[in-house]
Amino acid sequence: MDMHRKKTLVVSSKEDYAVSIFKDVLVEMRDGVRLAADVYRPVKNGTVVEGKFPTLLQRTPYNKEADTLYGHYFAKRGYITVIQDCRGRFKSEGEFYGFANEGLDGYDTVEWIAKQPWSNGKVGTFGTSYGGWVQSALALLDPPHLTVMFPNQSVWNAGLHSVRNAGTLEMRWFLYAFWMAAYSKEAAADSNIARALWKIRIGEWLKRWPLQKGRTPLSLVPIYEKWAFDLLTHSDYDEFWRNLDRKWMGDVEEYIDQYADVPSYYSGSWYDSYCRSTTEFYSHLSKVKKEPIKIIMGPWTHGDVPILARTYSGDVDFGPEASIDYNALRLSWFDYWLKGIDTGIMDEPPIRIFIMGGGDGKKNSEGRLNHGGQWRFENEWPLDRTKYTTYYLHDGGFLRMNPPDEIDSSSSYIYDPMNPVPTIGGNISSLNQLLPIPKGYTNIENIPISLRLPLLFVVSLVKVGAHNQVENEDVYGCNPPYSPLASRPDVLVFQTPPLDKELEVTGPIKVNLWASSSAVDTDFTAKLIDVHPPSKDYPQGYAMNLADGIIRARYRNSFEKAELMQPNEIYEFTIIPYPISNFFATGHRIRLDISSSNWPRFDLNPNTGEPLGLSKRMAKAKNILYHDATHKSNIELPLIPGSLNKNLKC
Repeated sequence: MDMHRKKTLVVSSKEDYAVSIFKDVLVEMRDGVRLAADVYRPVKNGTVVEGKFPTLLQRTPYNKEADTLYGHYFAKRGYITVIQDCRGRFKSEGEFYGFANEGLDGYDTVEWIAKQPWSNGKVGTFGTSYGGWVQSALALLDPPHLTVMFPNQSVWNAGLHSVRNAGTLEMRWFLYAFWMAAYSKEAAADSNIARALWKIRIGEWLKRWPLQKGRTPLSLVPIYEKWAFDLLTHSDYDEFWRNLDRKWMGDVEEYIDQYADVPSYYSGSWYDSYCRSTTEFYSHLSKVKKEPIKIIMGPWTHGDVPILARTYSGDVDFGPEASIDYNALRLSWFDYWLKGIDTGIMDEPPIRIFIMGGGDGKKNSEGRLNHGGQWRFENEWPLDRTKYTTYYLHDGGFLRMNPPDEIDSSSSYIYDPMNPVPTIGGNISSLNQLLPIPKGYTNIENIPISLRLPLLFVVSLVKVGAHNQVENEDVYGCNPPYSPLASRPDVLVFQTPPLDKELEVTGPIKVNLWASSSAVDTDFTAKLIDVHPPSKDYPQGYAMNLADGIIRARYRNSFEKAELMQPNEIYEFTIIPYPISNFFATGHRIRLDISSSNWPRFDLNPNTGEPLGLSKRMAKAKNILYHDATHKSNIELPLIPGSLNKNLKC
């Protein structure tokens, strides 16, 4: 089959049934804790259909009642669908400590399903984000009746590039603890706790960073505070992250032989917080598992059905092709493996990626940049035909393919953690704060439990996805006069001349830096940008962020053991931004920004060398980036030969 030709999938399961919901069915775990599940069963002529059906399982910490649409969707098409509250959440018993127990609880639930009289013994799993994590956790235990999986935006390695990222903490997790606590069983049981947590304006609290344990409203729900500070203070990649006994956060690769060998379809997005994890799942599992592994990577942000139906990410539109019917895609996968229906999904190559770019660069009717893009099928990741190409940093802010030959060349800036570079877009999820109490309700306790859904009354603290890298009054952490980030004295900018031919960049990215600091510890950040030329709609051009990354200096040699620097000594640093697929059109520039903060995407390095998460002071650091004949700082880009228009005809 031509890998560039799109195939229309045949979805044979129709809406043949009505649905009956058996609510709050208690499933007992091996330790006696009972987890609540809603069971959606097919109905004909007003009666529940007897007999055995394939079953789909989704486990969630966000209230099983929030996913009733999915329960109905699949049950109407001949699947029994089980949606379960995770341990300690909503109707389920036990204590919630993020990601703990999910492997064992998932295993026990799968095997409970298989024993039910309505089950044919075949169990498939689906879910997004935390709902993807729990699939990976139970897959590590390989339950006998797990038959097929469809994880969306799941984790590969939490300690290195999901919760902590190259030694830093992705701050979304600290905020996640706050709004999850506001929707906790503890808050539901005590209206005083609920009111206190609901009134939190986390953006104001972050201005007091670093926060101290026991001194924030999160201390009202101690287990959530403990979890948040555990993530913040366990900076070394140690047994906290790798402990197999917990079956939760660890490195999947370390236990890959134990990971369930079942047909699995991984889905992700270029602007999702699990972008790298999704591609890691495919690249590793496809090499060692016998059963088929597939992957789809789109241009979206974090989420599932409504997000994946969009044509845009942030302030950039990718054209009508970007939108997909995600439920139909999942159904075609489950129909094939659980019902034996030839939907055509296995005729497609294993990889489907969206190459962003190729649009006219104008502002569309919704006010977004028309960047464009198209889908393409591939057979491997990274692509075999990739030409890894090095672009070197040069004095004067140039990015060139020839290495520097100067004997002495460097650029410096002052990193002040009290005045960090603000986050404008990127691979972000759950960096949320609660909205005010909805109109019509005087207090949080007046809101019906069925409406207290953690994803219903939250809003992102920062912009997510693709955005022009210019400060604005509606961007968290920005101050007048709202100038381009490139104009900040603590941002070093290196860019190519306008491209005289089009380039496609698809695959993993690596940034190699030689740098020194006046501090014993600091951070270095890197951001890859597609600079659109000036136009009528964008007179100053448009600096579209593609991927970013970071390295905490104390972890330059090993993530397992911190090693402080000697001030003013030159060290080599490697930054791994998340992978990307983008078409740079003729006239565009490739730009690399280097700095030491991206706040609040990543936590702030205080520059003091104190234990991370426990520091009580901050200091400025003079950081120097070297780009001379001896210290050839550079970015390695995965260039794909050929033209976008030639390669992407469908």
